[in-house]
Amino acid sequence: MSHSYDWHFPLPRTHTGMLLGNGVFGAMIWGEGGVLRVTLGRADLWDHRGGIRWHAAMSYANIRAALEAGDERRLWELFSAPANAEGEPKYPSILPIGRFELDFGPDAVLTKGTLHLDDGVAEVKLTVHGRSHTVRLAMDMDAPVLGIACPKELAMPVPRGVPAWEYVGEYLASIAFSAPHVINEDDCRGWVQARPADPPLCVAAQARGRELYLAAVIGEEAAPAARAEIAAAAADGFHGLRTRARAWWNAYWTTVPAVEIPNARLQFLYDYGMYKFAGLTNPAGVPATLQGPWIEEYQMPPWSSDYHFNINVQMCYWPAYHGNRLENLKPLFAMIESWTETLRHNARVFLGLEDGRMLPHAVDDRCTCIGGFWGGSLDHGCTAWVAQMMYRYYRYTMDDAFLRDTAYPFMVGAMRVYAGMLERDGEAYSLPVSVSPEYLTKDTRSAWGRNASFQLACVHRLLEDLGDAAAVLGLAPDPQWAEIQRRLPTACLIAGDGGEQLAIWEGVELEESHRHHSHLAGITPFDVLDADDPAWRDIIQRSIARWLYRGPGLWSGWCVPWASMLHTHLDKGEAAELYLEIWERVFTNEGFGTLHDAHVPGFSLFYPGSYFGFTNRPKEVMQIEAGMAATAAIQEMLLHTRRGVNYLFAGAPARWRAASFRGMRTDGAFLVSAERKAGTVTRVTVDSPAGGPFRLANPWGDGPVTVKSAEKTETYTGAVLEIPTEVGMKYEMMKVSVNASRR
Repeated sequence: MSHSYDWHFPLPRTHTGMLLGNGVFGAMIWGEGGVLRVTLGRADLWDHRGGIRWHAAMSYANIRAALEAGDERRLWELFSAPANAEGEPKYPSILPIGRFELDFGPDAVLTKGTLHLDDGVAEVKLTVHGRSHTVRLAMDMDAPVLGIACPKELAMPVPRGVPAWEYVGEYLASIAFSAPHVINEDDCRGWVQARPADPPLCVAAQARGRELYLAAVIGEEAAPAARAEIAAAAADGFHGLRTRARAWWNAYWTTVPAVEIPNARLQFLYDYGMYKFAGLTNPAGVPATLQGPWIEEYQMPPWSSDYHFNINVQMCYWPAYHGNRLENLKPLFAMIESWTETLRHNARVFLGLEDGRMLPHAVDDRCTCIGGFWGGSLDHGCTAWVAQMMYRYYRYTMDDAFLRDTAYPFMVGAMRVYAGMLERDGEAYSLPVSVSPEYLTKDTRSAWGRNASFQLACVHRLLEDLGDAAAVLGLAPDPQWAEIQRRLPTACLIAGDGGEQLAIWEGVELEESHRHHSHLAGITPFDVLDADDPAWRDIIQRSIARWLYRGPGLWSGWCVPWASMLHTHLDKGEAAELYLEIWERVFTNEGFGTLHDAHVPGFSLFYPGSYFGFTNRPKEVMQIEAGMAATAAIQEMLLHTRRGVNYLFAGAPARWRAASFRGMRTDGAFLVSAERKAGTVTRVTVDSPAGGPFRLANPWGDGPVTVKSAEKTETYTGAVLEIPTEVGMKYEMMKVSVNASRR
């Protein structure tokens, strides 16, 4: 790994900055003129007050009765947060921290920033009287400390602290915060921000010769702890910090698949995406929120920078799987496991179950419900989707202990709730009350229906995985699971132009542009609908046609990479590439910050100032999940699994005459490498750490393929190759040439 990328000053806004992060602590490097600004954030800096705990009235029976009666007021009463006392926030939220400013003087001009992805070092070049100088910044990957090294030719600037209080102090004061205590000592600048119900935060900057160290530490003794962190980091100087960071990043990149593709935009999205993934999901950090550790100082973070489980958390972690970074998922799974009693409580309230698990769609790190959105709480797909993530983790690691102790109990608990929501409809099962994420939310009476295709896909994905998991563990599956599989529709269909297509739910087709492509989720990510199956092929094609007809007018940023993935899974490589190029152009800013709303008008009505009702939105809403989804979409263009079969370059456009990847992980824990030259796959290598059959869509049609290992060489034919592998063995595959086959 030796990629470096440039940013060009001025970088006039926080989210145009270069990013450094270690999974807890983050920095955004931006500025203009001679002033370099470093905005700091922490992914674990919560105000935990407020929110909703599920109570007895929030039962399935009450929700269903209100929906069937069209009683919108009752629904909102059920899911409203209790009246907050004076000085209490309505919901928990991540808190902004602030920034430090380094003013290099009126004659200085910031010109260029370079981010070295291989060692996580950012360089900022500035000119003074025509001479160029370089300031270097590096993050301690094990502590909340940022080091800055200034060249000796420059006057060392005194850091100016800008607490977030300067922007959001009025609001914070209204919820019982006091102004920060400012630290203004000869050797230390910064502030201490007390929190009403959580330990205080100390933000400190200390100069050590030509070096400056910034820290943001939480604790009852935050100020001395911040000084101690700085002293520990500075003991070996900036060189030592950079050396430690280089070792950390070298170990990281050694595991990440190397990708080479002939599209500079997408190459950058992949490289920078896997870099950001490390700073977002460091296994030693905290689970990824909507913004991770990159929190702006000038406003409270949109949607509290919370955990959204109706797609956003999932997207944040998609790169872990093909990216061979399964350990990055562990903090998320550990946090969810720590919520077990709360998830059981929710299922008990909802359906009277003692052994169910039910996860609301928006929570803080203690699983306190943040939103009063009834549709999100009724969306049990949030729970099932986490179950899918856990089972996929098992399939990519073949870790039987994780499957037995963590994934399988969670999967069973999720299915208990779905089973309780089902009812018999003649010989069939149905979901009489179901939602498709955030569809028609402006009209509560119309925002639900029978057998939402999204929920059906979730159920069938969960049932398939449960059956397989039970077999692996040698456990008897619940007999009801097989019955539900047989009697519950895989998707909800509706008659449309030319024939049946996928419905949102019973009687409702895709009526408008919508950012959740959830009625198509059976294609991907849940992989229960086979587009090559004659029974589904025409239905899927008609559904895609209607989806394209409705267009992207109400899409937000994270919708576009998902659209690219859908095209990849339908073998439409040119469209898969195009959508990612559009996303990079429309939903990232001039500093490559990933945005919820469009950066420019003309593609979607989700942009600041839109006449569609977004006139009062903040000018820039950064969310991180779209960047992660784009990274995963590029991985899937090169390698993905459909119905147990691996596909190579299925989403790569034909004009990509040359492309390659090395060490990409896939289902069954296999590590795959492949290259394409002159439009043809030339070589495939598979490492098999766990053994078992490797199924591959034959990249050479159905012609003969030689498979060579250290022990033997065999020939396979057919459209799908099923190759038995042994633990620890490597296999090389090549097309049998015409001349060789004749010999």
